[in-house]
Amino acid sequence: MPIVAIAVVLLCIALIALALFQLALILGAPFGRFAWGGSDRVLPAKRRVASAGAIVLYTIFAVVFILQAGPLPALLVTILAWVIVAYLAFGTVMNALSRSPQERLTMTPVSALLTVLGVVVILG
Repeated sequence: MPIVAIAVVLLCIALIALALFQLALILGAPFGRFAWGGSDRVLPAKRRVASAGAIVLYTIFAVVFILQAGPLPALLVTILAWVIVAYLAFGTVMNALSRSPQERLTMTPVSALLTVLGVVVILG
């Protein structure tokens, strides 16, 4: 299996895992220390709405990278993929700066991995 195919599969698995994590937060799971700055054990309503938005974004990210990994990605898809990689890189920095030790220790490496996988898919 080519490296790009492996990278896009791993990227999609990670995005699905993050979407399931966000869904758990929406449903009231006490994992809030791992997300959104870590200030809440259980997310309040506004942050649950943000978690729903994150699920939508993760879905869009997966679709863009699947299209990017295809045989002839369109220029727009490549541009969107680079924008997503920039967003993920920014998220890595923000997670690394989080006040929550749980968020720093778990989400920083996840964001960094997603960033690297995204670059692999784009350059592949």
